[in-house]
Amino acid sequence: MTSRKPALAVVGATGAAGAVMLRILSQRADVWGEIRLLAPPSATGGGRGGPVCPEPLAGPGPVLRGVETEVLALDEETLRGVDVAVFLAPEEVAARWAPIAAAQGTVVIDASPAFRADPDVPLVVPEVNPHAARLRPRGIIASPGCTTLALIVAVGALHAEFGLDELVVSAYQAASGAGQAGVDALRGQLAAVAGTGLGTAPGDVRRAVGDDAGPFAAPLALNVVPWSGALEEDGWSSEELRVRAEARRILDLPALRVAATCVHVPVVTAHSVVVHARFERAVTVARAHEILATSPGVVLYDDPAAGDFPTPADVVGTDPTWVGRVRRHPDDERALEFFACGDNLRKGAALNTAQIAEAVAAELAAGRGTRP
Repeated sequence: MTSRKPALAVVGATGAAGAVMLRILSQRADVWGEIRLLAPPSATGGGRGGPVCPEPLAGPGPVLRGVETEVLALDEETLRGVDVAVFLAPEEVAARWAPIAAAQGTVVIDASPAFRADPDVPLVVPEVNPHAARLRPRGIIASPGCTTLALIVAVGALHAEFGLDELVVSAYQAASGAGQAGVDALRGQLAAVAGTGLGTAPGDVRRAVGDDAGPFAAPLALNVVPWSGALEEDGWSSEELRVRAEARRILDLPALRVAATCVHVPVVTAHSVVVHARFERAVTVARAHEILATSPGVVLYDDPAAGDFPTPADVVGTDPTWVGRVRRHPDDERALEFFACGDNLRKGAALNTAQIAEAVAAELAAGRGTRP
């Protein structure tokens, strides 16, 4: 006796993360029956930028498993009959449509910030807290932001062994973290400064780029910009506070001390993070290496003597979190420092939602309920 494979909807299929999702669905095990590609009506006219980019793709329709596939407009009818819906769309789209889909009995996995702080919506990273996805009172599961996902799989593995006490993070965010508008801005700025002698006098890069820095607070070419998000209390940015809140929820450590600094860097795709993690027990590099080398979703690449450590240019397009430069703090036997990189459009957006969706598909196939 065979059972029907669950139907999947990809909301935001025409965006950058949506395109990555279609590649992931074509590469991974075939657990889905019908796959329905949906886009908010505004996507047909351009839409607003954001971490998961609703901009339409030029040319023919997107290719799914080798077949050019029609993209349907998102509405109640196109959501009907869907078992699982992954939302790779802007926050306002998810805030409106995810509850509508859930009310129809669809399990929603949302990659936007719309529900990440909702106590009735689990925030899930399958390598760290897969059990949390099973209890979803609203029928919605949230996926964390791409900056959190660049570090949390590695941090979670170390926490399970040593017990995390404090986390200090410096995040170096790629331009694609600001959507297609960020990528376009960086490429335009690089074109403006290429082949010049700029970067040697105050303000020369800013003058060459002009008044429009795109979604960034300052020119990104030949520069780094220590700001991401909106201004919050005491000078913190919304992106920095999200890393704090998301790490606490995923690790189930509501009082964890977390401080993050987010910096945009002139990289197209793949976020990097410098992590200072202090634990409840003494740590060693050798044991940290063992844990990281055997943790799902992590690749340990750490031999500085041979020039082996991750960089965003080398890990872009790959799924894991890559970790290197692992060191014990010279003045604290309970603290580790390390450097990590991850593709912010793969694990940082599409892959994490795909992994959650596959877990839900297995749950549905086993006949377990989806709501308490």
